Amino acid sequence: MVERPRPRTAAKPRIGGDGEPEVFCADEQADLVVDLTRWQALATQVLHAEGVRGLAELSLIFVNEAEITELNAEYMGKEGPTDVLSFPIDAVEADIVLHAAPPSRGPDRSPPDPGDMPLLLGDVVICPAVAAAQAPDHAGTVDDELALLVVHGVLHVLGYDHAEPDETAAMRARELALLQEYHWGGEVPAGFRQDQPE
Repeated sequence: MVERPRPRTAAKPRIGGDGEPEVFCADEQADLVVDLTRWQALATQVLHAEGVRGLAELSLIFVNEAEITELNAEYMGKEGPTDVLSFPIDAVEADIVLHAAPPSRGPDRSPPDPGDMPLLLGDVVICPAVAAAQAPDHAGTVDDELALLVVHGVLHVLGYDHAEPDETAAMRARELALLQEYHWGGEVPAGFRQDQPE
């Protein structure tokens, strides 16, 4: 008797057609040496762990204090620099990307399948200078601070938030789990903190 394979019901759905999620990185600052390959890998691992499958794109950009200050004022309405900003592509923009008018085609071409187009997840912008300044009173080390900001920023793009206490608890728990799995490969180091003094 030959057993048939069972259907894979727990598999994560694919989005954006065949392919794998991609993280594009850019270092547009000179305050701190940033290992783009390492942070790109961490962001990619977070996407996979959160169930992102198929052709999806995320940008991870490292900028200086002047740039993050300008972005913080323009998009958040806040003065001064911040450590990380996330810019998810909202549903309207994603719909335009996925269902834009197809290019002209000849009689032998079928219309493009929106499922074959990449899904643009959004941008995560990090300021290493701010990360370095706040690390001693926050994550403990600059390395851990940058790791936390990468994970935090990607989770924001994927819909996590911390506006309400229950959201904050869920987001922090997920950050710790992801950092333990993909950054530390074990327990949380002594001195690591997620919350910041106000």
